[in-house]
Amino acid sequence: MLSIRNIVKQYAGHTAIDNVSLEVESGQIFGLLGPNGAGKTSLIRIINQITAPDSGEIYFNGEKLNQSHIERIGYLPEERGLYKKMEIGEQMIYLARLKGLSRDEAIRRLKLWFQKLGMETWWKMKIEELSKGMQQKAQFVATVLHEPDLIILDEPFSGFDPVNAEVIKDEILELNRKGATILFSTHRMESVELLGNAIALLDKSRKILDGRIKDIKNSYRNDIYLVEYDGDKIDLDGSQPFQLMDEIAEEDNSYRLRVKLKPDTTSNDVLKYLIPKVHVNMLQEVIPSMNEIFIEQVNKIA
Repeated sequence: MLSIRNIVKQYAGHTAIDNVSLEVESGQIFGLLGPNGAGKTSLIRIINQITAPDSGEIYFNGEKLNQSHIERIGYLPEERGLYKKMEIGEQMIYLARLKGLSRDEAIRRLKLWFQKLGMETWWKMKIEELSKGMQQKAQFVATVLHEPDLIILDEPFSGFDPVNAEVIKDEILELNRKGATILFSTHRMESVELLGNAIALLDKSRKILDGRIKDIKNSYRNDIYLVEYDGDKIDLDGSQPFQLMDEIAEEDNSYRLRVKLKPDTTSNDVLKYLIPKVHVNMLQEVIPSMNEIFIEQVNKIA
């Protein structure tokens, strides 16, 4: 759906985006990750045609990005932009009409969304009368009301309490199931593992890693396993199919081990070694989180 090719953007001698290329497939939930100042918002503003790149091109469904694509994109900015003095209902209708909806259709969709998100009494309220989280919920509705093909969310969970963050997460997943492509930006690595199926990691204006989350995590597998067992402490004599990394004695003759497989061995070999000796409660592979992978990548180029 979105092909980003060799984008460069500078501001007063500062390089905000340094030759970044990305491919966002139709139907994906794509996480744009990185610390504050990495270039995420600068790239999003270019996709939304708020600013233009110094060089490079973006294609939307095979066409070079242009003004006609704006109606097919929904954008939730990190810096919220609703009018504080305007009634919420009328403001939502106004924004929907800018995206091509008729007034009647905007009202019909708004009633459905207000009911779904518990906002029925908000119609005559003003943004300044709402909490930060409530304002965020209203802006989310404005972002998705016109049913865009591409939904861009910049730090979408900022300002939400845990309950409303879960509600919005569920709505994002439902919109994706209905066919919307989601591009969301965050510096919180745990968010992408809850939502995304593909990511790009940005740091200091450069892309340092991208791909499907499953493929990236598989590429960082290192044959480390967590083992829990009940029984007497095992005396290792060198014949075991693993190297012991850590061992913790717990209550009631229970032990927790972190082990690394020896070459040409598998987790089944670990079980075959342990089962005759102890009662195995758990054998679980330890796969690095996206946060751990990101830190490793940043340290490589530091």
